[in-house]
Amino acid sequence: MTNIKFVVRVRRGGTSAPAYVQRIDRTPVQMTTNRKLALMMGKFTAEDAVKSIQNSRCIPELVPVHVNA
Repeated sequence: MTNIKFVVRVRRGGTSAPAYVQRIDRTPVQMTTNRKLALMMGKFTAEDAVKSIQNSRCIPELVPVHVNA
């Protein structure tokens, strides 16, 4: 059985490499460029993370990941 989890990918205006949300319990949100270290979240938590880091310089998006349970 596979479940769908989400990671939040953030693209910034000048950089080509995307960053992923690693931790959301701190301010500011901790980011990483390594997708394996990205935080796997449920859809509602990921949407909240997107809303909290959205601004004019960052373009956050949800990326679905299939996880074997």
